Amino acid sequence: MSQHNLISIDLAENVFQICGVTDRQSVIFNRQLKRKNLVAFMINQSQVEDAMEACYSSHYWGRHFVSMGHQVKLIPAQHVTTFVRDNKSDHNDAIAIDEAARRPNLKSVPIKLADC
Repeated sequence: MSQHNLISIDLAENVFQICGVTDRQSVIFNRQLKRKNLVAFMINQSQVEDAMEACYSSHYWGRHFVSMGHQVKLIPAQHVTTFVRDNKSDHNDAIAIDEAARRPNLKSVPIKLADC
């Protein structure tokens, strides 16, 4: 079985869409995950790159995943919408985040530090 090397996460209030993709662009999983299960899921994943659409909650989750040893890439929203295929849905958004994160010349947003 192929191992994923990128996890893209479409953030929401209570239910997140998690997509794992191999380096050959094949989707291993693309499923919903409730907020309470996200941390446990990510702890059990190998330390790979995580990609999310940049928003205020992505900085919180980015800091959390970095503390677990993951690499985090926050993609500006205008770059993600370019890659959404078919109808807009969480499933398609997670795939679009993955495709945008793999672009070599795309600048990611730095994770903001928490105010102390």
